[in-house]
Amino acid sequence: MAEYPQLLHTVLDTTRPRELAEFYRQLLGLRYRPGDEPPADKASDDADWLVLVDSAGVRKLAFQQVEHLERTTWPQHDVPMQLHVDFTVSSAAELNRQRERAEALGAELRLDRSDDPDEPLYVFVDPSGHPFCIFVA
Repeated sequence: MAEYPQLLHTVLDTTRPRELAEFYRQLLGLRYRPGDEPPADKASDDADWLVLVDSAGVRKLAFQQVEHLERTTWPQHDVPMQLHVDFTVSSAAELNRQRERAEALGAELRLDRSDDPDEPLYVFVDPSGHPFCIFVA
């Protein structure tokens, strides 16, 4: 039987790893990999690589510090998305609840297709400018 590579996690570049990890930790209900939790003294937080896991300890997202990150200009094509993450919810009501949560956490709405009868969705960018979608599955 052939062996195939397995996806470990998706890594997002960011100029502020802790801030972006916190955004996704709260948005998705994830937790830090043991050892990646914020230090008691926030001033001493110099993390340049952080990993978030689910309740079973399975890696989901990682965050890597970079010097500079150009934000996507999507839907204009000057700076393309390059990558985006899709998340699903169960209903239109939940979609709207998650929009409020995402924006309260610092996401910026880029496209509102919540009235689409086939696939209601929102497209956001996270605090570092990475696009992500939340839609009704």
